[in-house]
Amino acid sequence: MRYYLIAGEPSGDLHGSNLIRSLKQTDPHAEFRYYGGDKMQAEGGELVRHYRDTAIMGFVRVLTHLRTILRNIKHCQEDIAAYKPHVVILIDYPGFNLKIAKYVKENLQLPVYYYIPPKIWAWKEHRIEQIKKYVDRVYAIFPFEVYFYAKHGVDALYVGNPSVQTVSIGQKNLPTREAFLQQNNLPDKPLIALLPGSRKQEVVDSLKVYAALNPDDFKGCQLVLAATSAVLPELYKDVPAHISVVFDQTYALLQHATVGAINSGTATLETGLFNLPQVVCYAITCSRIALPFLRMLVKIPLVSLVNIIAQKEVVKELLGHHFNAKNLTAELQRLLHDKAYNERIRADYQAMAQNLGTDVASDTAAKDMVKRL
Repeated sequence: MRYYLIAGEPSGDLHGSNLIRSLKQTDPHAEFRYYGGDKMQAEGGELVRHYRDTAIMGFVRVLTHLRTILRNIKHCQEDIAAYKPHVVILIDYPGFNLKIAKYVKENLQLPVYYYIPPKIWAWKEHRIEQIKKYVDRVYAIFPFEVYFYAKHGVDALYVGNPSVQTVSIGQKNLPTREAFLQQNNLPDKPLIALLPGSRKQEVVDSLKVYAALNPDDFKGCQLVLAATSAVLPELYKDVPAHISVVFDQTYALLQHATVGAINSGTATLETGLFNLPQVVCYAITCSRIALPFLRMLVKIPLVSLVNIIAQKEVVKELLGHHFNAKNLTAELQRLLHDKAYNERIRADYQAMAQNLGTDVASDTAAKDMVKRL
């Protein structure tokens, strides 16, 4: 069968690559065409557009790049029609993917599956109407999502969480602490992991706060920034000398760090699965004005995946103007020195992991997809 997949971000590329691998195991004659990235391309098939050319985030940037976005949507629609796949599989990226879903159902009458659906239970719940009309099957990655979708009359299956799979696989090939320190010219000290995100604006905003950390407040420790080649390397050129930078070694850093400051997103869940005490951070432009309005729009009181899954504050969240050097230093110091606090966090991590289960999400989803097709 022919599969058309659409992923618009680095995490979608990763999860899309695992899904392609699982689909090939289940359907030996599978053919693939996709919007995605390097990881999906490494699994075979044909890459149509790289996510670097399509990922446009933020209200202002969307407005200023509207013509490009519309052109990308039209190109994707025409490419799907020409390829004539047996199914279209959407991976997160809802602003783009829901428009594609509408086109596919209204014009091509093809099955549409959503693997890793948007978090509409937290934000923009009105999108449920589009999913009801244009998506045939939702493959949920959090147990509670099945109940949410069932309440709205949407067919959903919990397949497991992809991060459980990626962390499990990633942990098998990591260097020893000694090797990691030697490879990156790091001192043999407790490491404080700084994860600024994988999108340009996230990186820029997070680095402003990380750069303001005073090294005198962390004597005996080493601050280490997890950089990614998913964004331009020039973004990291102004990182101060007291912060070490390692490229594309996030899992190794999480494995060997003592504590972490983690940009809100999938990385917070991965950090929890690595059992690393963390503080969750997220910068918001003009947050003193914007944050109260966002609090009214967001339907859940907590934003990090660790806290959402646990349904309580497991780890501290520093959002908007609360994400500053003073608050970050205070929370990192608590994580470094409060043993009881760390033990409570790790116990909650274990409960969260048990709730997610051990199923390989891509395998479970692939088998169900092929069976239904």
